[in-house]
Amino acid sequence: MSTSEPETESQKIKSVRDRDSLLTDPEHWVDNHGDYLYRFALLRIHNTHLAEDMVQETFLAALKSTASFEGRSSERTWLTGILKRKIVDHYRKNARITNFPEFYTVEEAADFQSEGKEKGHWKPGAAPSDWGKNPQRFLENKDFNDVLLRCLEYLPRSLAVVFTVREMEGWRSEEICKEFSISTSNLWVMLHRARAQLRKCLDLNWFNALPGKE
Repeated sequence: MSTSEPETESQKIKSVRDRDSLLTDPEHWVDNHGDYLYRFALLRIHNTHLAEDMVQETFLAALKSTASFEGRSSERTWLTGILKRKIVDHYRKNARITNFPEFYTVEEAADFQSEGKEKGHWKPGAAPSDWGKNPQRFLENKDFNDVLLRCLEYLPRSLAVVFTVREMEGWRSEEICKEFSISTSNLWVMLHRARAQLRKCLDLNWFNALPGKE
């Protein structure tokens, strides 16, 4: 069985130079990535001052750990990864002090049929707009993200936080229930309400407001 030869000193130096060549001068990080990272944080934190602080903390952490950048991803992806870890740490740190109600009663949604063969289906005229086959593409649109942020701000904080960590950060259901001390059934009711309210808000302020819509 053949084994790879240990990296020579000259190879190590070349590896470091190749890595460093992929990083811009830290003085340009704010201009190159500041707006993107701020919007990324704001969509998940829903607090302008906190989002600004997290971006600054991200730049400071990146400055102290440039040696950990291996060049396997772009500079922006690397910085975003640092910011994501800070956002997750924020949620974990504040999970126990967030005012989550102990129970959300399940109510019949006004927009759905409540009986008969059509139970659970949209009522006539209540169905949301057609978002197309690839709604994920809207997340690449800055104007859409601005509307989504405003819609998230209208949600009760508990719903906004649960929706954010589940749908935007990818937390597992059992992880959310443990961190926020809620039951599985409570979680799914909260997610249902968050999605329903967000869908209505996005329909009104984005999809039905697009050019060509009556």
